[in-house]
Amino acid sequence: MELDAQADGRGGRAQGPAEGADPRRWRALWVTLTAGFMSLLDVTIVAVALPSMQRALHTSAPSIQWVVSGYALTFALVLVTAGRLGDAIGRRRIFLLALAAFVLCSAAAGAAPTITLLVVARLAQGAAAGCLAPQNSALIQQLFRGAERGRAFGLFGATVGISSAVGPVIGGLILMLADGPQGWRWIFYVNVPVGAVAFLLGLRLLPKVAPRRRERLDLRGVLLLGCGVLALMLPLILAESGGVRRLWWLFPLGAGLLAVFAWWERRLTAVGGQPLLDPRLVTSTRGYAAGAAIAALYFVGFSGVWLVFALYFQNGEGFSPLRSGLAVTPFAIGSAAAAVVAGRLVERLGRLLTVCGLAAVALGLGGAVLILRLAPGDTTVWYSAPALFLGGLGSGCVISPNVTMTLRDVPVRMAGAAGGALQTAQRLGGAVGTAALPGLFYVVLGTGRHDFRSALAIAVGSGIVAVLCALALAVHDWLRDREPRPPRRPSETPHEHPHVSRP
Repeated sequence: MELDAQADGRGGRAQGPAEGADPRRWRALWVTLTAGFMSLLDVTIVAVALPSMQRALHTSAPSIQWVVSGYALTFALVLVTAGRLGDAIGRRRIFLLALAAFVLCSAAAGAAPTITLLVVARLAQGAAAGCLAPQNSALIQQLFRGAERGRAFGLFGATVGISSAVGPVIGGLILMLADGPQGWRWIFYVNVPVGAVAFLLGLRLLPKVAPRRRERLDLRGVLLLGCGVLALMLPLILAESGGVRRLWWLFPLGAGLLAVFAWWERRLTAVGGQPLLDPRLVTSTRGYAAGAAIAALYFVGFSGVWLVFALYFQNGEGFSPLRSGLAVTPFAIGSAAAAVVAGRLVERLGRLLTVCGLAAVALGLGGAVLILRLAPGDTTVWYSAPALFLGGLGSGCVISPNVTMTLRDVPVRMAGAAGGALQTAQRLGGAVGTAALPGLFYVVLGTGRHDFRSALAIAVGSGIVAVLCALALAVHDWLRDREPRPPRRPSETPHEHPHVSRP
C-alpha cells in the first residue's frame, strides 16, 4: 500500500489519517515505544545499582563506572549509521535484529561473573540500543501522517522524558525487591521477558518496506563520524577520573574529524553518491539544524541535573536511592502528562510550544533550586514538588514537539539517518551535562565548606543556563518560522511514497 507523505506549502499536515494507512500502526507504535523505553531506561536505571555491583564484583570505582559510561558511549557511536542502515535495508529488519541483540546482551550482563565481562556486555548492549533508537522516530514518520504524527511523537516524547526521569525510581524498587548481594542482576534480567514479548509482537505488527534500490553504505563517512564522536565523548565519559584534564587534546581532534566528515559528505553528494548523512538535511531542510542544536543544548541541562539532584539528596540529605528517585518524581509525572497533550498541539502552535516549554523548564528548575536552598529540613522535598512539576510540564512540551518540528520536512527515505543524527546531538549534549554538572557540584563541595545547597544551586543553575540558550535559539527559529514559505517545486518535495507491504 502507499503511505501519503505530502506536506502542504507551509509545512502543515492534513488532519486525520492518510488514505490507506496501516490499520495496525498504533499497536506497532506501542511495540517500538516499549523497546525504546527499555533502551533509554538503561542509561539511568543502572546508576543506583553501582555500589551493589562494586561490592559484589570486588572491583574499583573507575572500573564500575564503565558500566554506565560504556553503554552511553557505544549508544551514541552507532546512532547515525544505524539510522542510515534502517533507511537502506529496512527499519523493521534493523529494529528486530537490534531488539534481539539487546535482550541477549541484557541476559549476559545480568549473568556476568566478572567486571570485565559485565563491561563487555554493556558495551554491546549500548550498541544494540543505539541501533534501536533511530528506528523509533523513522517508523513514526513512515506509519503516521497528519495530526496523528504529532500525537505519535507526543507519545515518543513522553517515553523519552519518563524513561530518563523514572530510572532511579525503578532501579531503587528492583533493588528493594531483589534483596541480597546479587540483587543488582535483576536490573538487567528484567529486560529479558519484556524484550522477548516486544520482539514477538514486532514480528507480527511492524510493516515491511520493500527497498526501491540497492544502496551502498558510506564507509568513510561511518569511520570519520564514529571517530569524531568518540573523540568528543571519551574525555567527558572519563571526567570523574580526570579524563578532561588528560585527554583535552581529543576535543580539537574530534572537531577536526567532524569537519572532515562534513566536507566528505558534501563532496559525495555533489558527485551523486549516497552519503551517510545528507548535508541537505542541515542546509536545505527547514528547522532541522535549529532543532538539532536545541536538542543538544536542552539535554546538557536535562541530563545533568538529575545526577546532581541524586548526589544532593543521597549525600547531602541522606536519602536512600529509592527516596531520592521519588523526590524528583513530580517532574516525571508532569513530563508524561504534557508530552501526550503537546503531541496534539504541535501542529497548531509549532515552535511556539517549544518556546513555552523551555521557559517553563527554566522557571521550574530555578524555583526548585531556590526552594531547596532556602526551605528548612525535610520539608524541602514537599515545597519543591510544585516547581518540579512545572518543570516537567515544560519538558513534555520540549522533547516531542522539538522532534516533530525538527523532522517534519525530512524526506521519509532519510528519516532514519535524520533521527539518528538528532539523537546523536541529544547524546552529545547529555554527555556534556552528565560530566560537567556533577563535576561542578564536586568542585563547589571541595572548597572546604561542604555546602551541599550551594553546590546544588551552582550546578543546576549552570544547567538552567544551557536551557536558556536553547530557549533563545527556539525563539529565533519560531520568529523565522512565522515567515511565509516560498512555494516548493515538485522536484523539491521532501517526502516520498515508499511501498509498504504487510509481513
